[in-house]
Amino acid sequence: MDIFKLGDKILALLEMVFGFWNNQINLVFAMLGQSPVSFKDGGPWAVVEGIEPIFVAVGSSLVVLFFVIGFCSESVDIREEMRFEVILRILIRLGLAEWLVANNVTIMKAFFTSIGNLVSLLSAGQQTTLVIDSTQAEVIKNLGFGEGLIMLILAALLSVIVIICGFFLIYTVYFRFLKIMVIVPIGSIAMATLAGNRNVAHTASTYAKHFISVVFEAVTMALAIILCNAFINAGLPTFTGNYADWAKTLIYLCEMTFTIALTVGSVKGAQSLTSKALGL
Repeated sequence: MDIFKLGDKILALLEMVFGFWNNQINLVFAMLGQSPVSFKDGGPWAVVEGIEPIFVAVGSSLVVLFFVIGFCSESVDIREEMRFEVILRILIRLGLAEWLVANNVTIMKAFFTSIGNLVSLLSAGQQTTLVIDSTQAEVIKNLGFGEGLIMLILAALLSVIVIICGFFLIYTVYFRFLKIMVIVPIGSIAMATLAGNRNVAHTASTYAKHFISVVFEAVTMALAIILCNAFINAGLPTFTGNYADWAKTLIYLCEMTFTIALTVGSVKGAQSLTSKALGL
């Protein structure tokens, strides 16, 4: 009787869930290749641009303060220490700090565009669609009632995990945009510290490293998704040779569940992985 043939129902459930995952992946790649300037039709970025002049004004004022701090720390004895090259270095540092304070958003936009283009190049022509192996699909279709019931329970569990992972994936990408937009205005204040001595200027260096890690994590996220989907589409693991066909399919679905969870874990840890890989 058809009521005892669960294979088609299991395949329909798996195809629906994998379709949901593929839609989430496509949405993630679209957002990773998008500049924060155009995110949500530019609405959040318009708020950042409205706030930015306040931070630029504060940063420009702090440039003078940090310049005085740097000058005092390097002028213990003006007649002996203030040579021409020292004065020139201080003035260059002052001019560079003021230029970065005024133009930090323009520089950041260039980074956004470059990273977005790199993500687009990575995703172009790559197989990012999650599909069930045709051999395993045939095995699922021909399952008996007992094996089919076990497989249906596992498919339902897989569906719940995939849906949760899909929402976590979107949340992580949205949170990346939030992090970028929060730290952008602070850049004016951080760059103002370049006018001071080395100890003070360390703040600008730390900010620049953090900014690069947050922006570049989009590339790490894209690589993680592409590689994890490749793991799933590669088929059965090598240790399934001596099991029955339905058990092999069971292991295959378990591996898919594990790899999907691994994808989300890799995406969530992208910033930390990027910072360690680039020494930031």
